[in-house]
Amino acid sequence: MNAPHPASHLPVGALHADISVASYNIHGGVGTDGHFVPNRICDVLCELRADLVALQEVETRGTGFDMLQFLSQRTGLHAIPGPTLVRDDGDYGNALLTRYRPLSVRHIDLSVKRREPRGAIDAQLECNAIESGTFALRVIATHLGLLPSERRWQVRRLLTALAEAPEQPTILLGDVNEWFLWGRPLRWLHAYFERTPHVSTFPSRWPFLALDRIWTSPRAHLLAVASHRTAMARLASDHLPLLARMRLVSR
Repeated sequence: MNAPHPASHLPVGALHADISVASYNIHGGVGTDGHFVPNRICDVLCELRADLVALQEVETRGTGFDMLQFLSQRTGLHAIPGPTLVRDDGDYGNALLTRYRPLSVRHIDLSVKRREPRGAIDAQLECNAIESGTFALRVIATHLGLLPSERRWQVRRLLTALAEAPEQPTILLGDVNEWFLWGRPLRWLHAYFERTPHVSTFPSRWPFLALDRIWTSPRAHLLAVASHRTAMARLASDHLPLLARMRLVSR
């Protein structure tokens, strides 16, 4: 029996888009061999062919090399910077690369006193529907802290931000640094988004920790989640990329 066309299940007037989304901690472009080779990150991004990639540990070096600009030019994707450390010798932090036109961007401060500054990019993107037309997609990309108490505060802050537009199609993704599957930050996020698969992405050569995560609201949008385990991905960074396929529906 032929499966019904996905659009037949949509509410009247709804639009939908099938997209691929990734989260990738690029370790500043330094691979597992200890060498700084940004071309390898480009190679992995080309392997992914994702419509949207959240990047962590993106660094502008004191030499003047702008990693985000380099990746954007090489991939042809829009770049949205989200530095959490702004220094005289260069910036460091989060970023988004996306095929979709940014409509608006704000930054959420997730910094905790006496800890490394942290933050999240909160972007509205113009998502192209399979039908003619577009709809707004909200994407929050983050990199959480190393201490459990730090992550608890940061997740509460993110949940407050998410509650500002609960009905909008939303993706939350990034390196959440949560080692404990039973930890409160993960339980709170699973309660908001519903549980998603635990996929090991760290360390890239022998991954056994699911530090990188992708959630979507509503949960039914998420079709598949997997780590990207190619030879180049194992070499380019200490994290493997996490890749998800999802079907977004306008509300």
